[in-house]
Amino acid sequence: MSAPPQYRDDIDLHTNVQQLSCKAQVQPFVGRIGGNQGLVLDREDPDNASFLKRVPDAAPLMTFRDAFNPQGFMDLNLWRFAVVECVAWASTAPPPGPEPSTSSAGVFGTPEFLGPLVGGISNWLILTLFIFTFSSVSGSHLNPTITLATFFARLISFPRTVLYLAGQILGGALAGWMLESAWGSRDFVVGGCTINTDLVPVRQAFVLEFICCLILVFLSFGVGLDPRQAQVYGAALSPWLVGMVLGVVSWASAFTRKGYGGASLNPARCFGVYVGSAFPSYHWIHWVGPIAAAIGHGLVYYLVPPWKA
Repeated sequence: MSAPPQYRDDIDLHTNVQQLSCKAQVQPFVGRIGGNQGLVLDREDPDNASFLKRVPDAAPLMTFRDAFNPQGFMDLNLWRFAVVECVAWASTAPPPGPEPSTSSAGVFGTPEFLGPLVGGISNWLILTLFIFTFSSVSGSHLNPTITLATFFARLISFPRTVLYLAGQILGGALAGWMLESAWGSRDFVVGGCTINTDLVPVRQAFVLEFICCLILVFLSFGVGLDPRQAQVYGAALSPWLVGMVLGVVSWASAFTRKGYGGASLNPARCFGVYVGSAFPSYHWIHWVGPIAAAIGHGLVYYLVPPWKA
């Protein structure tokens, strides 16, 4: 007697995931941007027990003990994935921002508007291509904000979080050094990492960073990580939409207030900029803002979980 169609589909999906994991060396884990539901295992299936001991975030709804199991640091694959995150980040050094100027067309005809517009479109296209390129390996977080958000949503383990953050920060530092060398000077600024504290108090800049990071996380989960949208967007469209989210939010926040260069949305990005130039006293907001946003989103994700227990 054959299984009903819906169960046959589940069996076929599980078989395909197992074959893909073995043959193509694509490690299943939940916190993968774009079509991650095709690489997620069933925690209740006894056949997956041995694999989940090594990779607890290959299935959702990890326990606290599984998430913080230090044995993950012994997984060489996680170290390789962290290197990929580092290489991908070092390949996307941010360009210096435009010099301020005025125009008879108002803000819409000035570099303060046109620069972030071009930068937002560039970020959208470049990030999308990098997500497609590295998603089969590391899942293409490429951003500590996304890594932190997936951790607090119980989608990735603590060892993966630490190693990914380390790779992203190192990649940001390498990008900053390359930018300094290419620019020929340490005297440069980058949009999203520059605040004129005489015009924008640090407390207000922190609120803006927190709100923008929260928007980034919610939208990125909605189009790229939420399993309820798997059949709507899938693996082909999600990277485009995640890239669009970053580009639109970075652009929209960059020209709305004089003295504010826009939201960073990526602390490793500004860390790299400051390695190549200088560390300002307000750099803490580029870390505390994303952490606070990730925790806030994690609470909502816990109260309204998209995964079935």
